[in-house]
Amino acid sequence: MTMVRPRTGDFLYSQAEFDVMVEDIRVFKEFGADGVVFGILTLDGRIDIERTALLVDEAFPMQVCFHRAFDMTRDPVEALFDISTIPHITRILTSGHGPTAPSGLSVLQTLLTKASGDGAGMPTILAGSGINVSTVRLLLDTLLPCGLSEIHLSAGMWIPSKMKHKPLGMGMGVGEGEWGVWRTSEERVSEVRSVVDVAWNDYLDLHYR
Repeated sequence: MTMVRPRTGDFLYSQAEFDVMVEDIRVFKEFGADGVVFGILTLDGRIDIERTALLVDEAFPMQVCFHRAFDMTRDPVEALFDISTIPHITRILTSGHGPTAPSGLSVLQTLLTKASGDGAGMPTILAGSGINVSTVRLLLDTLLPCGLSEIHLSAGMWIPSKMKHKPLGMGMGVGEGEWGVWRTSEERVSEVRSVVDVAWNDYLDLHYR
């Protein structure tokens, strides 16, 4: 999945920025991307249904995930149903309107229940943000009964830079990672996967075996 985002900041895009998003999607599709990830809102914090639909049409038949712009909407349930009116959106990446998914469990429960209860056409709720080996078990124990089937995490860490010349007082705005390289950690992914496997088997034992 490839991110489509013309700049940092909010998700209220100008026409020029929207045109860049359309062109990016065209290029990603041409070169065989599996899917795209984007989010676009109106000035009052609702899903921009019209322009989201245009981007989805441009992306088809690729998968489409509406990203955590969802968490900046005025009402998560309203946003879920607005997105569900747009065909071919496969996922919503959300922390449940919280800074992290573990802090947004109650909203995630509501979203999962409504998404699973309203039948075909509803996107998959993809829980993400703040998920790691310390938080994933509680999240799964809480959300698997509501229909959770996917989680998202970066499992990232800073790797020390090999740069030897490091000018004092100079920086490019990335704080503690100024002289580092951000990488996904295979060890962290493996640790989370092990917890997920145990939690899933425990869930099956409790409910189906």
